[in-house]
Amino acid sequence: MKDSSDDTLSLHSRYKWYVVGMLWWISFFNYADRQAIFSVFDVLYKEMDLGVGDRGLLGSSFALVYGLAAPFAGFVVDRVRRKTAILGGLQVWSLICIATAWSRNLRQLLFFRAAEGLGETFYYPASVSMLSDYHGKTTRSRALGIHQTSVYLGTIGGGFFAGFIGEHYGWRWSFIVFGGMGVLLGIVLHRFLREPARGASESASIQAPLPTVPPKRLSVRQVAALIWNRPTVLLLMMAFICANYVAMVLLSWMPTYLREGFGLSLAMAGLAATVYAQLASMVGAFLGGWAADLLRMRIAGGRALVQCFGVLLGAPFVFLCGQTQSMATVALALTAWGLFKGLYDANIFASVFDVVQPEARGTLAGLMNMVGWVGGGAVAPIAVDYLSSYYGLGPAISSAAFVYVAAGVFLLVAGLVFVRHDIARMGDEQKVAPAV
Repeated sequence: MKDSSDDTLSLHSRYKWYVVGMLWWISFFNYADRQAIFSVFDVLYKEMDLGVGDRGLLGSSFALVYGLAAPFAGFVVDRVRRKTAILGGLQVWSLICIATAWSRNLRQLLFFRAAEGLGETFYYPASVSMLSDYHGKTTRSRALGIHQTSVYLGTIGGGFFAGFIGEHYGWRWSFIVFGGMGVLLGIVLHRFLREPARGASESASIQAPLPTVPPKRLSVRQVAALIWNRPTVLLLMMAFICANYVAMVLLSWMPTYLREGFGLSLAMAGLAATVYAQLASMVGAFLGGWAADLLRMRIAGGRALVQCFGVLLGAPFVFLCGQTQSMATVALALTAWGLFKGLYDANIFASVFDVVQPEARGTLAGLMNMVGWVGGGAVAPIAVDYLSSYYGLGPAISSAAFVYVAAGVFLLVAGLVFVRHDIARMGDEQKVAPAV
């Protein structure tokens, strides 16, 4: 006969996966809201008489503010209830998304895009920190990988439905619909999302939703010293800059490339630019999370090595995206890139959390977001806008493949040379197998 405590354990063991599901939907709207504008670029371009470089500015304004505010967001997340940061951020960025519909010129659009970046920047440091306390070393990559799939479907949803709504009802309704749904989601989830204790998964105590305890607080100087003394962290940050650059190139410019080069409508260009890559990335994220959890038990740098395989295998297909005149080949290239991108994405934070203690994870996630979005995401739209004026949009997109190769080098060095030593520095009690 099953003991009642087994039922309790089973229920609470399931709850950590319910948390993944709840955060999945918040992340979906996080990405749908930010992607929507790229599918209505052409309408905005004509309605507001935008000039050369203005589309690049619209793409970069969000990324720049999102990145610059990320360290502050991460610092705050390590000092407040993450539930408050997550749900409060959802309400703020959703209201800003709605307000974007009232923009009348480029200046107002830039303001609301930047404000939305400020609102959204709290979500990822808080969510990955929370998930790392519900999921330990044996399930962390899978949990974060499943959560990552929301990014892909959110990007597809934002790309297609914003284009569809823009064509039939006007671009302003795209922002009203997405923002309104985000507000409603925040109200519903306030009842069900629970705050875990910091470091719960490391102590193997997460058999129930745990009460909040005051977290150990690290000063800015201590966090800076932690990063400086862990080469793995620095290398993973460099790889994140490169990977974010490539992703932003394809996400922000492929709708325009497909519309101009292949004559697709707004809705179909937005859909084609996202659906192949993002659906394939979902598969890649599942595989990447599963493979990394297994490899991490055998090799200290297993997660970073899975990421390395992903970017190196994906680089040729990034190059191909801008070099073909065949829509079928574009679809194949985007699908292959998305599959390998998923291997990388599933382990963005899981790999760095292997070498960083729980009380610094929110701050570190914020810093990673800053360097990734400022150094990669904010630069990419402007760089492609500039390169395309000299060489054409196709070659400008293809040039991102070389940035992917650089990311692979950083990850290879981190996984083979530094991870094991940095885990030892953190005082990891798990037995680590010899590196390859």
